[in-house]
Amino acid sequence: MKLNERSLAFYATCDSPADNSGFLYKRGERHTAYHRRWFVLKGNMLFYFEERESREPVGVIVLEGCNVELCDSAEGFAFAIRFGGTKSRTYVLAAESQAAMESWVKSLSRASFDYMRLVVRELEKQLQDMRLGLAGGCGGSWKPKPPGLEQSRERLPALPAIPPKENGCAVWDNVVGAEQPPDTSGCGGHDEDGSPRPPPLPPRRRVSNSEATSAMAESPSTFCRLHEQYSREVARLRQDWQQRQRGPRP
Repeated sequence: MKLNERSLAFYATCDSPADNSGFLYKRGERHTAYHRRWFVLKGNMLFYFEERESREPVGVIVLEGCNVELCDSAEGFAFAIRFGGTKSRTYVLAAESQAAMESWVKSLSRASFDYMRLVVRELEKQLQDMRLGLAGGCGGSWKPKPPGLEQSRERLPALPAIPPKENGCAVWDNVVGAEQPPDTSGCGGHDEDGSPRPPPLPPRRRVSNSEATSAMAESPSTFCRLHEQYSREVARLRQDWQQRQRGPRP
């Protein structure tokens, strides 16, 4: 694979977000001394600079076909990037703390395309399982109804018909002008089969156009007088009811 140095330098220093960045100690290939370098991880490429403000990277490590593992070293918090093959180089790095070492090991282990390919396959499998589950829950598989359900519904008694409504209130057979037996008990009584009969509703009074026009033409003073008159009547009826609730005085 051919790498363009200018393109790599631009990619390493551009404003694109980095997956991880920070100072690490890098052991030399020929000399075993550690040098402090600024590392930037972008995708599957690990760039390292001499200083944080450097404009060009000193080198780059392509994280493909490698393993990231902890290693024993004189420097604390050390880990190694090992590539397959006998002549491949092993990069030994060391962090400044335990938390930094764990963060770098996790980031570098997930940087390769092989890892991303495994993640994509796992997500595709989960998505397929979810689609199959939704298809099964939305009626994808037909199940016959038990035969006893329809028979039990036939044995149930028929519900009484809902009475019609007029102006939002239920209306029984009390058409204006129909003959109805007088009821002096103050309640609806019972039908022939013993079921309670609802009390009859008062007949509706139809207002003619002339009355409606005259009512609309009345002055506000007429409404005030009617309001006061009915208020006094309601107060008197309420007082009588309270006295009946208390009972006769001894």
